[in-house]
Amino acid sequence: MNRQKGMSSLALVLLLLVLGTLILTGLNQQLETFSTLVGGESLSIRQQAAIQSALEWGRVQHWSLQPAVQCKKTTAWRVCLRLLNESRVLLIAGGHDQLLWRAGEVSDGHIRFSAHGWSDFCPLKENSLCQLP
Repeated sequence: MNRQKGMSSLALVLLLLVLGTLILTGLNQQLETFSTLVGGESLSIRQQAAIQSALEWGRVQHWSLQPAVQCKKTTAWRVCLRLLNESRVLLIAGGHDQLLWRAGEVSDGHIRFSAHGWSDFCPLKENSLCQLP
């Protein structure tokens, strides 16, 4: 009779061991999934910050009024100024398939950008004007 009690205890311990292993395996898979998601989100945030920096860098650069489209480039991103008409300009910064825009105006031969900051959507009706040339 002592053997039977010992076997049932051993079976219970093995059952708990198997259940614990299954639970830990599931938790590990969930952790890997969340880790991948967080890594992708982190990369996206870093890229967004770099493009915001590029847009601010482009804002303080000296831009002439000719030609109608001008670009400046670094290793990671490009910034372009597009003259829309005699009084309106659009600054476009992009890299890694992300774009940001900042509207501006021409006043007394100088370009002044909007004090309201950047936009993460195209401020123009014609989408082709919002793309990097």
